[in-house]
Amino acid sequence: MRLVSWNVNGIRAIAGKGFTDIIKDMNADIIGIQETKAQPDQLGTEITDIKGYKSYFYSAERKGYSGTALYVREDLKPEVTFGLGESRFDTEGRTIVADLGDTVLFNIYFPNGGRGDEYVKFKLEFYDCFLNKVRDLLSQGKNVICCGDVNTAHKEIDLSNPKANSKVSGFLPEERVYMDKFRDFGLIDTFRMLYPDKPECYTWWSYKTKARERNVGWRIDYFFVTEGLKDKVKGSDMMSDIMGSDHCPIFLDIDI
Repeated sequence: MRLVSWNVNGIRAIAGKGFTDIIKDMNADIIGIQETKAQPDQLGTEITDIKGYKSYFYSAERKGYSGTALYVREDLKPEVTFGLGESRFDTEGRTIVADLGDTVLFNIYFPNGGRGDEYVKFKLEFYDCFLNKVRDLLSQGKNVICCGDVNTAHKEIDLSNPKANSKVSGFLPEERVYMDKFRDFGLIDTFRMLYPDKPECYTWWSYKTKARERNVGWRIDYFFVTEGLKDKVKGSDMMSDIMGSDHCPIFLDIDI
């Protein structure tokens, strides 16, 4: 099974950049989209009704902000729910959950803490809420996959200029501690599991100063799996040749 995750930074904007054809060419079983910045009634059928997929959209109450989507191959038929069950997070449309039976997939656009201390606090509380859900599912004997824009680089190897960004949200010590907590909760970073020391592998580049052309970026998009799925991972990497957003898609190949 191939899973893909992509922060599109505005699904209406990317619709004019070949989005539908890109999705079809991926030939993935499930595609998690983050930062849609749209309500479903603002989208044309070329976005909502891609052949071969059933789509699910979860929008923020605030228009033009946040939001997630999930494209699922029609024959899979998971039970899909929305949100983490806490209204202050769920009004922002950040989480779609697909129950595949033994495995539960989270597609999440985690908060960005870049606008100040209160936003960092909100982000960390969101992490806590998510981890509590993971703990509950593990206690039920479920496996968990989480994909999305986590908005934090874990280690110095995961961004171009770690020292210069050590006081910037996305690489703050208190945020990076939560990447350790993810690991402690049994969430394995699949890319680093396969490529522990591979440098200069990023998923986001600022639009400023042609950062993508120079590969001055951050790795802030992840696929995590819990321990029961570790040995089923066959591949996990970036799809950095796909343009259209300031993020590139990432994929996970897994036997489930």
